[in-house]
Amino acid sequence: MRDLTVDTSEDPVTSDVLFALQLRTANEPLFPRLEIFECKSATEAFIPFIPSFLSRNTTAIYINFAEGLPTVMVASTVTRLSILCPGLERITLNPLPRDLVITEAVSEMLLTCNRDSLQWFRVDSPLTEEAHEIVFQLPKLSELWVVIQGHTEIPPAALPNLLMIDLEYDDYLDWLPGFHGAMLGGLKHAYFTSQSEQIGDFLGEFARVALTTPAPSTLSIFNFGTSRPWDPDYRSLLPFTQLKNLQIGFSCKDRCSSKVDDNIIMDLARAMPKLEILKLGDAPCKIRRGITAKGLIALARGCCHLSQLRIHFRAASLAAAGAGAEVPAPSGDESVVRGQDCVLTDLEVGKIPIPTDSVLMVTMVLLQIFPRLLNVEFIDERWGSVAENIRLFQRIGSVVRHTGKVYLPSIKSLSVTFC
Repeated sequence: MRDLTVDTSEDPVTSDVLFALQLRTANEPLFPRLEIFECKSATEAFIPFIPSFLSRNTTAIYINFAEGLPTVMVASTVTRLSILCPGLERITLNPLPRDLVITEAVSEMLLTCNRDSLQWFRVDSPLTEEAHEIVFQLPKLSELWVVIQGHTEIPPAALPNLLMIDLEYDDYLDWLPGFHGAMLGGLKHAYFTSQSEQIGDFLGEFARVALTTPAPSTLSIFNFGTSRPWDPDYRSLLPFTQLKNLQIGFSCKDRCSSKVDDNIIMDLARAMPKLEILKLGDAPCKIRRGITAKGLIALARGCCHLSQLRIHFRAASLAAAGAGAEVPAPSGDESVVRGQDCVLTDLEVGKIPIPTDSVLMVTMVLLQIFPRLLNVEFIDERWGSVAENIRLFQRIGSVVRHTGKVYLPSIKSLSVTFC
């Protein structure tokens, strides 16, 4: 056996069975040729037996720990992983208790790994200063998931094969200068999570450092998340022209902090024509602010590959724009030209207020801007009628495309043929 996946939450293995297996193998590995070990829910009863499944041939370990586990038990197991598997290439451990004992155990495991073979280090735990010196210098590392706490400076990063970084930090950006001018190879995916009460201008700080690296020409995914209200400066990301997935998450719980407007969205549409996913903020709130029909049109025309969208916009502006026979193009912006139809299928509207008497008009204008729209995710029930209308119109459109005719069952005498 070379690949083993265990899920003790759905099919628990009893201690008696595991003890019996150990006795049959005389404390040797249960599967000496096992290369990949995955445990989807490591429970307290199962953790002591994890070393029995590992061997010198194991190169990939993925463990998802259950909640509320004894810290010492988890730390003891983590420490042994690199010893049992000296050729370890990929390691994923999540979630881990935030405890100094775990930090020491994870750091010790990293320090005893073969640094020339490690390709994935995705571990949900802070590291010691000594371990930080190592993890940002691993020559073959392609995926890095790291947690940084407090004032933590890192050495100049040299990660020539890095493709993905997932970094969680709390209050300070002392670590960011370590990436200035860094060898990052072909970094494609960047994920950041902040627990800070004051986010500040993170996007600007990140951009200033990233512009000294090859990242602007290689980065295709950029995600940043915080549970706090925040008003980011999206224009800091305009140099990242290869982005396909841009998600900036923040809360509207206490107050709406979204100030995205038509000008900002048109700048993004011009700079990032390859966008496929755009999500700015959490589920849109009921505050009447955000982009108008003009901004949505610019986005549809500038980003024809866009398939998923979450953004604060004004539904009332769609009704107003639909008063004419056709939705107007953004005036005064010759760089946003009409190309192929935008492929958008999923739109998240949250609690965006919509005038009761404008449901049909909003539906029609949305379908004119996004003709392939299928799914509307909403919290305000008034959007339910829009979602139903969209499904109806799309079914009618499907019939038209296939037959050239549209039939309205409730009007038996009417048949319209399109030439």
